[in-house]
Amino acid sequence: MNLRDFAKAGHSPTLFAAFLYFDLSFMVWVILGPLGVAIAKDFHLDPAQKGLMVAVPVLAGALLRLVNGVLVDRIGPKKTGMINQMIVLTGLVLAWAVGIHSYHQVLALGLVLGVAGASFAVALPLASRWYPQEYQGLALGIAGAGNSGTALAALFAPLLAKHFGWQNVIGLAALPLAVAFLVYMLLAKDAPEQPAPKNLSEYLDVLKAPDAWWLMLLYSVTFGGFVGLASSLTIYFNSEYRLDPVIAGFFTAGCVFAGSFVRPVGGALADRFGGVRTLSFVFVLAAIGLAIASFQMPSAWLALAVLMVSMLALGAGNGAVFQLAPQRFRKEIGVMTGLIGMTGGIGGFYLASTLGMAKKLTGSYQLGFLGFAALALFALVALHSLKARWRSVWPTLQPDAAPIRV
Repeated sequence: MNLRDFAKAGHSPTLFAAFLYFDLSFMVWVILGPLGVAIAKDFHLDPAQKGLMVAVPVLAGALLRLVNGVLVDRIGPKKTGMINQMIVLTGLVLAWAVGIHSYHQVLALGLVLGVAGASFAVALPLASRWYPQEYQGLALGIAGAGNSGTALAALFAPLLAKHFGWQNVIGLAALPLAVAFLVYMLLAKDAPEQPAPKNLSEYLDVLKAPDAWWLMLLYSVTFGGFVGLASSLTIYFNSEYRLDPVIAGFFTAGCVFAGSFVRPVGGALADRFGGVRTLSFVFVLAAIGLAIASFQMPSAWLALAVLMVSMLALGAGNGAVFQLAPQRFRKEIGVMTGLIGMTGGIGGFYLASTLGMAKKLTGSYQLGFLGFAALALFALVALHSLKARWRSVWPTLQPDAAPIRV
């Protein structure tokens, strides 16, 4: 692939703005995870409560992605992104100014943070609509590498909390978000070709296509695994290996950086070898990694290595799913981004909450890991039952588009 041709094919300032908006939104979306050890200490939370605490923003973000998918197609991605960023900034500043005094208020903050998680359904179509079919995997991979924001939270939030208190970290998080908001307003631009607004009922028409549900399932595993682990690993490393919260945050950041920056690689590999082939490898590797992680490792370093491999696989899978989606739903990519992103967040909610519940009920995270590994194997079987039909039918749906590997 010629990167010079790629740069000329789209709008680089918008791609950068989409990445930065996505990156810093994801940073605050999962911030309760890296702060979870300190919050749990203040409010005396049990493992199930800690799991729910980090899972609520993930679920809220999942559901709001569908709302954003509709808004993107009706008012455009740039305006939708501006509205979202203003809501999150206001919520963070108010939470810091008023203070958080109970577990229920933490959960309420988690609902506001869900708006940041819904940025996925804005940033990806904002970037996607600027690029032709043959560059979709790379363009969406670059924009989607904003997943790395979850690593920023893991890297800095525990350290800042140790020096300034976790409540002040909530206020500090608003500062980089404000910078991203200014960059977004100055650089982001809606693509010239925007789909005509549809009636709200038409947005549900895509759900009549079985392919929509299958793509949603695939992403619930890849992104669900990624964000579920990103939200939970700081608490996991602290609980299982007695690591200091700051060190546990560093370990989590390593896993998340690995999964985030391989996303464009996953998209590029899917462009070259096909999304189905790339995802097949992803699901096998993720299932093996999660199954191994379910057993208590002899050391935290060995657990880190196993989980990092799992996150590499899941991160590549995120890029691969969004190489497939525009091939099938090019005209509906806004609402499909919302739907697929919604189920990805639901997968993350499932993993984060079941890890906490498994720890509370059995004293171990094993059942949570094994349950998600089984889901990855189910996705693999489903993918192989679908690939022949996808490869024969999808190219006929958009005969004017350049041939792309399914």
